[in-house]
Amino acid sequence: MSWDPDAAAAYTVVVNREEQYPVWLAGRDLPEGWRAEGFGGSKREGLDHVDQVWTDTRPLSLRNATR
Repeated sequence: MSWDPDAAAAYTVVVNREEQYPVWLAGRDLPEGWRAEGFGGSKREGLDHVDQVWTDTRPLSLRNATR
């Protein structure tokens, strides 16, 4: 078993205006245009959460244009 530094780190799920979701290392400043989505945990937990909430990966502007 190898040591995984990400396993011990805390992450938060963030989202931008286009409703794109990555995980972000907790405590780091967010880039302009991004906000905390409200979920935090391990990297794996964050990625699992993203898989649950980001079901349509098209940018919001594209989704709106095709309605």
